[in-house]
Order: sequence, then structure tokens, then C-alpha cells
Amino acid sequence: MNFIKRANILQILLLILVLSSCTKEKKIVLSDAELPKDALPKMKPLTNEKPKLTAAYINNTRNSIDSFYRKNWPNNSMNGGFLVAKNGQIIYEKYEGFANFRDKTPITCDTPIHIASVSKVLTATAVLKLVNAKRINLDAKVTNYLKEFPYPDVTIRMLLSHRSGMRSYAYFTDRDKTVWDRHNTLTNRDILTIMGTKNIGLEQKTGTRFAYCNTNYAMLALIIEKVTKLSFREAMSQMIFKPLSMNHTFVLDFDKDKHNVAPSYKGNRVEIGIDYLDKVYGDKNIYSTPRDLLKFDRARNSPSFLEPALLKQVYTGYSNEHPGRKNYGLGIRMINWENGKSFYFHNGWWHGFTSSYITLKDENVTIIALSNKYTKSTYAVRKLAPLFGPYPFKVEDE
Repeated sequence: MNFIKRANILQILLLILVLSSCTKEKKIVLSDAELPKDALPKMKPLTNEKPKLTAAYINNTRNSIDSFYRKNWPNNSMNGGFLVAKNGQIIYEKYEGFANFRDKTPITCDTPIHIASVSKVLTATAVLKLVNAKRINLDAKVTNYLKEFPYPDVTIRMLLSHRSGMRSYAYFTDRDKTVWDRHNTLTNRDILTIMGTKNIGLEQKTGTRFAYCNTNYAMLALIIEKVTKLSFREAMSQMIFKPLSMNHTFVLDFDKDKHNVAPSYKGNRVEIGIDYLDKVYGDKNIYSTPRDLLKFDRARNSPSFLEPALLKQVYTGYSNEHPGRKNYGLGIRMINWENGKSFYFHNGWWHGFTSSYITLKDENVTIIALSNKYTKSTYAVRKLAPLFGPYPFKVEDE
């Protein structure tokens, strides 16, 4: 009888040990909304994508892309990085030219290049993660976060979708010396102060129409700083870059990095110098690589990115007050065709930097092109979309 009792006790202890071990191994993953109040929501990598591509598919598609590459950038003239991937698998990538023509530093897969207005997609992503975590209200007034903001009807959604009606900071700081002395480098905080104290009027009434404006994203960067209590550079690193192992991506620290990053060039290889607008971030000033942006794109296509209702709003057009195919969502451009097909992308241009980010959501395809020598050929990579799906591109879509 005592032997049976001892056996039962041993079985119970063994069961407790097993259950305890299982509990330790199981990681509890919280959704953004379940995070503690002050915790930062973070992007999660999309891994183990399926199906895996066959060698035959990769070879056939690679040949078509290579033919496009040689026609679009003849004689290895790209001076940048180019990548095409499906299901997270790289089908084709190419790196050509120099990050710095002075010392002949070659561009490689690890060379960070200024992604210009593609930065807006990353800034919007951080804002949307904070919305998903209930740290920001999408339809709240901007004045809830930036008390000195002078336009009372503008909401977070309007900033993301370019419907605030604000004027571009590049214009109202350039034309009047009483507004800003161009010998001084402008900051995001300066822009906010100028709008609040210099009686900078709206370009059009808030909410009446779409008007692409960098000021919107400079303000979103300040809101990220306000909500996270971190610098924009650190908030982006903690929320997006580090969790996704985007090891060659960063927000420019102007004072420390301005002479250590790849400069930009005109088409004739003349270097373009630094100017007074180069310190503003949110709308630009993120450096990255095609491989890092691939990681970012796949994470944005992960089920963990946003709640479905919020995600649907991201890819809804907000600029269709006039009939047409071109549209803008929450931090993403789009073309919506009559056949129901939609094409999501964002381009960038700053000084000599040009960039193109394309996400073919239905086909799980990512197309990235970055260059630090001015060329419109960067934007032509959209012509590759018909290789993967029924995208009816025509000349007027270019």
C-alpha cells in the first residue's frame, strides 16, 4: 500500500515538472492593444513564408527582370541598389556604382542610401502601430498632442492622408527672411513654432482635398516623439528597425552623420551639397538598403501588423474627390483600376536621391530601387508588376 502511494506521489511530481517546463517554454505574445500603457508596440518579422519558389520559376522570372534592368539602366548606370522578391525570397538583386565618387566607395547590399519620401511609409507605420496600441487616436485633433499647433481642425488621419491643407515648410521658410533665415538649419520643432507664431495660413481649407505636403509628416514625427517620450530616431529604432533586424537602417543624426553618409549627385555626377532643410525628419531623412526594406515590407504584410479594421483603412483611398485612378491611403500611394486591381507603392526624391518601394500585396511581391545619383529610371520599376499579376499599366500611369 505504501509503495502504491509513493508511486502516485512520484507520478504527480513528474506531471507538475512537465507542466512547469511547458509553461516556461511557451511565450505569451501580447497584441498591441494588450501591451502595458507605456510599452512600445513593435513590428514583428514575417517568417516561414510559403510556398517556396521553384528553381524553374526563379530562373525564368530572373531572366525577365534582368532584361528589364539592362534596358532601364544601360551600361550599369544605376548607381544604387535594386531588389525583387516574392514570398520573402529574393529573385533578383543588383548593386552598381559608388556611394561616394570621391573615394570610389562601391555601393553594396549593406550601403545605406537616403530613401527620401519612402521614409513616409516608415513614419506612417510607427504612427499606425501606436494607433493599434491605443496610444494615438486616428481621428483625434493634432492639438491633443501638439498644444501649439495652430490649425484646430486637423486630425492625425488628415496628416497621414495629406488632407490637412497645410503649406509646405520648404515654401514658407524659403521666400521670406522674416519667417526664417536660411543660414540656419531648420528643425521639426522650428516648423511648428513658425506656423504657430508667424501666421502661416493654410493652402486650402482643412479636409477639402488631397494635397501632398511634407509638413504633414514632419508633424507626425513630433507626435511620435510626444507619445513615446523618445527622439524620433530612437523611437523608430526600437519600434521598427531593431525588431526587424534592419541593421543598416537609421534616421539621420544630422550633426553626427551628415559627413559620414553617402552623398547625393546630379545626373552628371556633380555632388549636391547639404542645405538648410536637411535636418527635418519624418517626411525624409531615413537611410536604408533594399534588403532591410524587404524585411520591413514583409513585416507590414504579416497578420500581426495591425488589427484588420485598421489595416483596411490604411489601404483605403482618401484622395478621390475627383474621379481617377491615382489615390493616397494612410502613408501609401495607390493606383485603383476599373478592373478592381490595386497597386500600392511610394516614390521618393530628395536632392539627387531617388527611391521606389512597391508592395504587390496579392502576389506577395516586393520591389525596391534606391539610387544616390539622380535618375527617373528608379520609378520605372513599376513596369515589372505585370510579370506577377494583371496590372494594366499604361503610359499615363508613369
